Amino acid sequence: QVQLVESGGGSVQPGASLRLSCAASGDISRIRCMGWMRQRPGGDRREPVARIDVNEVKSIADSVKGRFTISRDNAKNTLYLQMNSLKPEDTAMYYCAATRFLICTEANYNYWGQGTQVTVSS
Repeated sequence: QVQLVESGGGSVQPGASLRLSCAASGDISRIRCMGWMRQRPGGDRREPVARIDVNEVKSIADSVKGRFTISRDNAKNTLYLQMNSLKPEDTAMYYCAATRFLICTEANYNYWGQGTQVTVSS
């Protein structure tokens, strides 16, 4: 089993920055891809934000490209999401997820964190 614990969410004004962290523990040697998903208020499904696989191949959603960056620290078993120039439409619950498959998709994710709330409002 793999446990994922997110942190770093909060309430900020538009234009601010936040860094989300996701600490992984357990049988992490099986993990091939990790990513961030979010669910906006009133949204009926989660949307992909960013992902990074074991070969360091990254993918960023068009809606956050140029503002968000995904990275990881293998020594700390931690995944990060640096979020800059935050907009009100970035308000959402952000989830860290991981999969044993090389490709991260919502359907492929085997493990999920509990989520961390990000609220962007003036």
